[in-house]
Amino acid sequence: MRPSHLGEFQLIDRLKRFQGASPRVLKAIGDDAAVLALDKKRYQLFTTDMLIAGLHFSRGISLAAVGYKAMAVNVSDIAAMGGRPAFAVVSIGVPLKLPAAEIEKLYYGLKMCADAFGVGIVGGDTVRSDKLIINVALLGEVERDRLVLRSGANPGDRVFVTGPLGGSLKSGRHLWFVPRVKEARFLVEHFKPTAMIDASDGLAGDLGHILKESGAGAVIDEAKVPLNRGVTLAGALKDGEDFELVFTLPSLKAKKLIQYTKVNRSFRFFEIGEIVASPRKLFIRDVHGRKKEIEPKGFEHF
Repeated sequence: MRPSHLGEFQLIDRLKRFQGASPRVLKAIGDDAAVLALDKKRYQLFTTDMLIAGLHFSRGISLAAVGYKAMAVNVSDIAAMGGRPAFAVVSIGVPLKLPAAEIEKLYYGLKMCADAFGVGIVGGDTVRSDKLIINVALLGEVERDRLVLRSGANPGDRVFVTGPLGGSLKSGRHLWFVPRVKEARFLVEHFKPTAMIDASDGLAGDLGHILKESGAGAVIDEAKVPLNRGVTLAGALKDGEDFELVFTLPSLKAKKLIQYTKVNRSFRFFEIGEIVASPRKLFIRDVHGRKKEIEPKGFEHF
């Protein structure tokens, strides 16, 4: 069976049987980053992402922007676990005709993002390739009592996002976005979400990952979903590349967070719905209270 028949996430499920087993591994495949034992107080976080010319970016886009994004998508994964990024290795596949000055622009963008979030680029690999390929592997860390997985959402929890959604590709925000590390650290230090993920594949798909791992369902209020200018609800659900955080909180903590945001404008948090006891079912509720079930899927590579 070809990957196109399976779909990206079914393929990943089939590959899970090859993952390594070790008492140091708390979480392997199935979250924004792998979680490994580090010391008595902290976990090591380990994530990686790849960008390929012609698939993730096209000609005419500044390689500085491509480099920034290549680092930022990994930083966003660490944020989704409640952690801080630390060290990265960068591997690139380089076409023979690509000028060295263009490769330096790529690394300028990589370092721009790395410096902004305290990441040290400490190595990597360079090979010849038919098209430009950039792969970043990033280590981070998180205190053991502040780790957040996708699997902790419970019925009655409220669903939040950290910012407006949709239209990222048309606007260019998918290149120069700001990973929500500060927001994530604030949340884990003061409110401890029950589940969290970064919105890279669209709200429906990414919330769907939380629902799958938590064995729960969700109801989203269409009037509460924050939208970027010119974006419809369908765009917020499916567009992807927003890199906002989607997270859940118990109702009492949710009320306290809402009260906090009324007094302190340091961060923006938008309550958009609730977790319900309907495994892996996602509903949209209109202003009249009518619910419609939608498929909890977003962008897939296959």
